[in-house]
Amino acid sequence: MSSVAAHLLPLTPDYRGTPSPRPTHLSVPGILLHLQNGGFDQRRVVQKDPFYVAKPFADKETQMEAVMDELDHRGFIPDSLIPQETRWFYNSLGIDDQFFATETVPNIADLILSIYGAKIAAFSRRDRKLELRLDREEKDRAIYIDTSVPGVTNLSGPKYEERIDEKYLNGSFGTKAYRVETFRSLSPTVDDVTKAYPEQLRCYFIYKCDFPQGAVATDETDMKKISDKLFYEKASENTKSIYQSVINQVSKSTSGPAIEMLEVEGTNERRLVIAYHQRSSSNYFSAVSDLYHYYGLTSTRKYVEQFANGITVMCIYLSPCPSSSRYPPIEHSIHQVIKEASLLYCLPNNVYQPLFSQGELSLQESIYAHCVMIFVTHFLNRLGPEYKSLLNILNNGSSAHQEVLGKIKRRLRLETFTKDYIFDIISNQLELVHQFYLSFASTHYVQAVGEGIDYLPTLSYQRLKASSVLTDEELTKLVRRNAANDHQVLVMDAFHLFNKHVLKTNFYTPSKVALSFRLDPSFLPAIEYPQPLYGMFLIIGQEFRGFHLRFRDIARGGIRIVKSRSLEAYNFNARSVFDENYNLANTQQRKNKDIPEGGSKGVVLLDFEHQDKARIAFQKYIDSILDLLLPNQTSGVKSQVVDLYKKEEILFMGPDENTAGLVDWATIHARERGAPWWKSFFTGKSPALGGIPHDEYGMTSLSVRQYVLGIYRKLGIESSEVRKLQTGGPDGDLGSNEILLSNEKYVAIVDGSGVLNDPNGINRSELVRLARARKMISEFDASKLSKNGYKVLVEDKDVKLPSGEVVENGITFRNTFHLRTGSENISLFVPCGGRPEAIDINNVSNLIVDGKSTIPYIVEGANLFITQEAKLKLEAAGAIVYKDASANKGGVTSSSLEVLASLAFDDESFYKNMCLVDGHVPEFYKAYVKQVQSIIEENARLEFEAIWREAEKTGKPRSIISDELSNAINNLTEELQSSSLWDDVAFRNQILKEALPSLLQSQIGLETILERVPHAYMKAIFGSYLAGRFVYDHGVNPGHFVFFEYMINKRSQI
Repeated sequence: MSSVAAHLLPLTPDYRGTPSPRPTHLSVPGILLHLQNGGFDQRRVVQKDPFYVAKPFADKETQMEAVMDELDHRGFIPDSLIPQETRWFYNSLGIDDQFFATETVPNIADLILSIYGAKIAAFSRRDRKLELRLDREEKDRAIYIDTSVPGVTNLSGPKYEERIDEKYLNGSFGTKAYRVETFRSLSPTVDDVTKAYPEQLRCYFIYKCDFPQGAVATDETDMKKISDKLFYEKASENTKSIYQSVINQVSKSTSGPAIEMLEVEGTNERRLVIAYHQRSSSNYFSAVSDLYHYYGLTSTRKYVEQFANGITVMCIYLSPCPSSSRYPPIEHSIHQVIKEASLLYCLPNNVYQPLFSQGELSLQESIYAHCVMIFVTHFLNRLGPEYKSLLNILNNGSSAHQEVLGKIKRRLRLETFTKDYIFDIISNQLELVHQFYLSFASTHYVQAVGEGIDYLPTLSYQRLKASSVLTDEELTKLVRRNAANDHQVLVMDAFHLFNKHVLKTNFYTPSKVALSFRLDPSFLPAIEYPQPLYGMFLIIGQEFRGFHLRFRDIARGGIRIVKSRSLEAYNFNARSVFDENYNLANTQQRKNKDIPEGGSKGVVLLDFEHQDKARIAFQKYIDSILDLLLPNQTSGVKSQVVDLYKKEEILFMGPDENTAGLVDWATIHARERGAPWWKSFFTGKSPALGGIPHDEYGMTSLSVRQYVLGIYRKLGIESSEVRKLQTGGPDGDLGSNEILLSNEKYVAIVDGSGVLNDPNGINRSELVRLARARKMISEFDASKLSKNGYKVLVEDKDVKLPSGEVVENGITFRNTFHLRTGSENISLFVPCGGRPEAIDINNVSNLIVDGKSTIPYIVEGANLFITQEAKLKLEAAGAIVYKDASANKGGVTSSSLEVLASLAFDDESFYKNMCLVDGHVPEFYKAYVKQVQSIIEENARLEFEAIWREAEKTGKPRSIISDELSNAINNLTEELQSSSLWDDVAFRNQILKEALPSLLQSQIGLETILERVPHAYMKAIFGSYLAGRFVYDHGVNPGHFVFFEYMINKRSQI
């Protein structure tokens, strides 16, 4: 128990009452308001119908007498004041009988003594100000009592609500959850000592939930089965009915919170009920308090209820605060609170939240500033003219120079403008933040149009109309007038850059789970990103930030989730996430040369504090992108997304790191949201949804394997004699299938759990067991290693190897093992997993001894594992290297053919031929999978032979030839698509008959396929197939005459 005095901040200035610029429509899914004729019908609750009815405590008077006796025995409070202090505690704090029925006499006496002690301390102060800070935490319950000014967030106090969030509510999940009851005293503090101040006491009671039914299914909504025992006893039938309605809505979707507002008849009180999924929004309880305080409202009671199906319901009793004359009337402000609760749900703990709490920024301005700060940290052009001059001086053809420049670029970005430095610059330029926000809102906000109270102009809209929105020229001048130095100009100019390149956003949609921005990527400097992007999405949520990048309108690529083992790793990932995404998409663009889709990629970076929320982050990422792909399609939404792009967009996605188990949800969610292309939205989904799982059928590994076998075939090597190193273990898709498909002598395997090494060859039967079970090498039976073998896990310290070497740190040993292969006598290295740029220009020398590569053959299965510069070094040292863009293309081919089937079949035929039902595999599905596998192997063989032939002919490095081959095919594909060849129906059909899987043609028919599959997609198939076959047969630069002869030959086959 503690009592600490501290100065409360005064009431905030009048400008806090300025209407917030957050314009949002009210009546939408996620905000339950009973639509009628375009408006909403308010549900009224009579004053005599309370939400909670605590069972009367029959022994209350007896207990009160016992408490007074206890206080008298302790002797601190004068006898004449004991009855007054005791009865005030029992009757004036708004605490219900449930508390007294479950609390002990000594504990109640402790609380009364603490309050009285605080009053004595206040009497001794010059300002006579009462301040109480009391907390008691036990195993299954807690109590907090604090002095509080109605309608004001106490920024200097103990911040009990944030503490409750962090200790009890953020982690509440399922049966391990806590409920909260909080009451404000019914009158100001109790005597003349403090009557000059408007403080009241706020009491918080936290109880661990007791669910009689225990764990239940997430779709269970029966209140009796999912409710906490105490809540179910206290809640009125009307309360249960209201809670049931919002629970039903939330349980059926992953969208934002469901909100219901109720007016208490004959009073100014409004009751706000908010339901949302547990663990989906951290610190939301305390953030909502900041929100209604901003609009001059205060709460008399608040309840947070947890339900066993994973849903939280918050109920808040709101009234105007004593200084409400400075604020809009509650009839208006309550609607603004409801509208902004959805935005707050997305980012309740944004970095500028303290400025919102202080009233220096509106909620919208604080969240807008948070989003732009993230944009600035990734895209601020901080290299300067000196970098460009250095780039021009150095040799553009030197891979070593290019990689060193890349590292200089990363260091300049990090050291010149740190995250904290950017934060401080923005925090000191709030006038500019306000003006840039107005400019943003004037472009992307549209006031809803309709009839009824729900369509009256919002406070946000009124402010937007009343404020002067500056022109671009005026904004530029204002930045230079207000900025103190060039750095501030650079950062604040980035706000302008952001605003000018946002083509559409869900910032103003009423029901959302994260914020998404479709950006025009033309702002990216060509000096840093030479290949121009076609499209870019930036997604920002409480648990993550993410991007989706693509190089063509029709593009394909996986979505990966990046996790961080340490804060240091997170900081590195945060700095490099966009460049990694760009490089992955660029690799995908080169890899996709055999298919109609261009390259794309999505990356979701989990915030360091939310490493356990990969699923939640993925769901928010997908739902927020769908907000922009399906604008205005959500039932009930009347306000529109302002679309400056003005074209329909379709993204084709697939699984990648940490997302393989999530694609079924994404597919079903797209269907539930009404996406007409839901069948093709995600590939790699389960067979029950028509998917062809890459891991189950080894699609990616089949392609990688063809390059390994091609090397053996060309050089006459017996595979069983090859000593092999592999990164990416038996638990992963690529790693497990590589083990199952191969018969080399494995010497070492590195995966997330550690290093497995045996110079005599790792026991194959044990390795196959792990691969089939998808388990890490940590599960390898060490008794099956030879006397020279060892297993070192990441958590190990000071491990002595058979050679006598001591490994001090298991993580470091794992991370660098692939660089110490000189002593392992490795013949073949197949990276099947690992972080990008694991081998770069700075460490590749570890693999080169006396000018010769220690590993003669490398087939890069994992994306970007080796930098281009390092590959060229290895090839110059004699290694045969096949890069990722060539070797790792089987998965994208499988995905593309999966999409083709989903587009070609109608729904009924798709379910019949492509979807497994009760484990039954359709015969067409079996045959189609085999044909897909054959196409993958054929494409890989064709490219292997083309690269080998070109290397023998020209002497160029294979890594260069691979890129030239990809660029040649992609460029020719685009030329063919824009040519008139497509209009030659006979020729077009001849090429499509060759390009399309024969099984699809026989099942559906070419003409039907042409009718169902989008025109642009079919043209892309036509162009990519024709271009690929020509380049594979005739090389990168065969000349126009050769292509002319090729076309004559093709036409002769009609």
